[in-house]
Amino acid sequence: MHSRLPILAGPLLVIAAIAIFWANPFGPSLTHTDEERIRLVTIAENLDHPWGLIFLPNGDMLVTERAGRLRLIHNGALQEAWVYGAPRPVVKAQAGLMDVAIHPRFVENGLIYLTYSKQGLGDSPALFRARLDGARLVDGHDIFVADAWSDSGGNTGSRIVFGTDGMIYMSVGDRHAPSRAQNLSDHAGKILRLRDDGTVPDDNPFVGRAGVRPEIYAYGNRNPQGLAIDPVSGRLFENEHGPRGGDEINLIQAGRNYGWPVITYGINYDGTIITSETARPGMEQPLVYWVPSIGPSGMAVYTGDRFPRWKGNLFVGAMAGAHLRRIVLDGTRVVREERLLRPLGRRIRDVRQGPDGLLYVLTDETQGSVIRIEPQI
Repeated sequence: MHSRLPILAGPLLVIAAIAIFWANPFGPSLTHTDEERIRLVTIAENLDHPWGLIFLPNGDMLVTERAGRLRLIHNGALQEAWVYGAPRPVVKAQAGLMDVAIHPRFVENGLIYLTYSKQGLGDSPALFRARLDGARLVDGHDIFVADAWSDSGGNTGSRIVFGTDGMIYMSVGDRHAPSRAQNLSDHAGKILRLRDDGTVPDDNPFVGRAGVRPEIYAYGNRNPQGLAIDPVSGRLFENEHGPRGGDEINLIQAGRNYGWPVITYGINYDGTIITSETARPGMEQPLVYWVPSIGPSGMAVYTGDRFPRWKGNLFVGAMAGAHLRRIVLDGTRVVREERLLRPLGRRIRDVRQGPDGLLYVLTDETQGSVIRIEPQI
């Protein structure tokens, strides 16, 4: 589905409305969607390729920049000083400082989690934990380093989210080596499940199996750049980049194989065939896939009350598609889709629901922004 501007009398007025939207891309801009009337308000600008966003209990926001900076938005204003104490990442291609999450008991323990590309035999995604003390991180250290080393700097993942079970779910890309996604002795191309201290839960699906990494929760994933928990059902949704076409959203379940590269709806970037199979017994089908690619990234399940018609919908940032994709679910069946924010023409890297029940998006640019989506009043 496509976003719609308000109905105006005559094509010239429609063109004029579009021109106004483009002339003031960060508005506040007013527009219609299929089911809600919205306005866009810029909260922060001049962020260098912002990657992840999280809200603190007091309403402040933390934003990661891929180049390695952690930024604080306090009282609605981006602070000039960086948050000191973040890990120093390898910054190369897609590698860098990536996602951010807070502990479910953050009010008690102040714990912040970051994923970043760690230097070693090339680089590999690592999970870093520290305590937020004012505007700095203290007692920071790696609690887990994935065995997904590569010199490519690409297909890193790496989102993190706390499940309703209190465990951390962490995505790791295949590092441009597709066969690694089916190799259970390797962390590449997997969804991992960890305790809050980085250790392995006893009930992980492959614990005790010889030659299998016990952190693995699911496998056969190409480049998973979105994870979202439905806080009502506890379901874990994941999205991943296909090669040329074949981007997917999956419902992640313990021990399941999501098929890459044995099955895919995509082809190689040069147009050659990866596989003729799009399904195989024992391998999961996506909830939805896209050809051509939309470049999915951050993802959120909307549970707020500010947009009543969107409740229970899944929102996905689209980078190649330069829009925000709204996905209407009936249980786990996709029944409808809508493209939002297309007039902005911005790569949407992340989307989060704020404590105020509004949606916030990050634009992936050298002068990226945090934009709030709110109802028209």
